[in-house]
Amino acid sequence: MVKKILAKSYIWLILLFMYLPVLVLIAYSFSSATYVGENYGEFTFDLYVGLFHSPKILTALGNTLLIALISACVSTLLGTLGAIGAYYSKKRTKKVVDTVTQIPIVNAEIVMALSLTIMFVFLGNVVFRGANLFSFWTLLIGHCVLGVPFVYISVKPKLQQMDPSLYEAAIDLGATPRQALNKVIIPEVLPGVFSGFLLAITLSLDDFIITAFTRGTGLLNGENQIETLSTYIQSVIKRKPVPPEMRALTTIIFLVVVLVVVILSIKQYKKSHVSNNMKRKEHL
Repeated sequence: MVKKILAKSYIWLILLFMYLPVLVLIAYSFSSATYVGENYGEFTFDLYVGLFHSPKILTALGNTLLIALISACVSTLLGTLGAIGAYYSKKRTKKVVDTVTQIPIVNAEIVMALSLTIMFVFLGNVVFRGANLFSFWTLLIGHCVLGVPFVYISVKPKLQQMDPSLYEAAIDLGATPRQALNKVIIPEVLPGVFSGFLLAITLSLDDFIITAFTRGTGLLNGENQIETLSTYIQSVIKRKPVPPEMRALTTIIFLVVVLVVVILSIKQYKKSHVSNNMKRKEHL
């Protein structure tokens, strides 16, 4: 009994340390205080109003979301097809692909960023005769390099859990390889694909190093250099504190994430509940 109480207390203590800074930030997002930690002041929604009147923050947010969505979609497509292709390849090819896919995951992000930068500079100077290649496309490539391996390792276990004879059975029954892929394999690995998509979009939203090294002009910044939330905050804190409106934006992002997690948990619970009921009926 004592061990259970201590174990639960330890878990709640860890959660408190994890989420206490976020809760403090949320509390100060409704405050008139200029800095977090000073006198709380009055309860107000001024920071939320100011957030939607701050074009720089909104532009950075729009760029961040667009890059994350596009790179996550491309990474999910490439990672899923790569995992399926490697799964049905020979053992030697499969082993090589698995090893190569692990390198970006194990490597430090700064190594990937520097490598991509050197490659783009080399291609611009040698292949395209002094052209500046840095743009939205180089940024997209960088984020895809970051996201594809994580999609691959998310889809791979689902392929290993799948019955390998399903694809052959579909082909024997008259399905074309494309039909077998769309109607047999993809539905089986869909949970892994969805998990990989969420990982890719999270990594893209959180990234700073690759963004700082590979960005150029484009997206919502037009002819100016692309600014995401991470690069915008980094450029601001060099001269002055983080804008108070960022506290409101952080609160909104946190609440959206919590809402998504709750919805997914409820759906998963309902699905498992229905599955358990069906098993009980079959057993009876």
